[in-house]
Amino acid sequence: MSIYTKFGDKGKTSLYAGKTVSKGSLRVNAYGTVDELNSFLGIVLTLVKDKKLKDKLINIQKDLFEVGACLANPTGNKDRLLSKYLTHRVLEFEAEIDSLTKKLPKLEHFILPGGGKPGSSLHFARTLVRRAERRVVELSEKEKINTDIIIFLNRLSDLLFMYARDINYKEKQKELLWKSR
Repeated sequence: MSIYTKFGDKGKTSLYAGKTVSKGSLRVNAYGTVDELNSFLGIVLTLVKDKKLKDKLINIQKDLFEVGACLANPTGNKDRLLSKYLTHRVLEFEAEIDSLTKKLPKLEHFILPGGGKPGSSLHFARTLVRRAERRVVELSEKEKINTDIIIFLNRLSDLLFMYARDINYKEKQKELLWKSR
């Protein structure tokens, strides 16, 4: 099988169900941004040493493939199994966020993204989640999608923020507080 088809040379691509759309469509932008996030998490994995966190990030990458596949399929927008799974994952994320919140110094101010390489990269991954979330919301305003994806992405950005804080704390990287002038 050839890796190139030349089908996209004119700015078109096929969705999961076979429908041809512009590569600039809202749907392609949404699942493309999820793919971008997934790829960046691959970079983050090269920086993270903690095996448990690596495993969690790999599972998130697998989740993102499911989300991307759903977004690429305009006919399967309310897959009940995916909805149930994403709801379960959101609950797992919330439990982990709560656990990390108890372990880390209390946040009383905004913090500037940064820290060591793994922490900074997780902060950046969080911003990519937010971009993906914006793209999915934009798509949802024009086409029917599985709205559980929006909730999943929203909570994922919170989780990645906490992972960034946690790894910076463990690596003794000081959080820089932001205070308004």
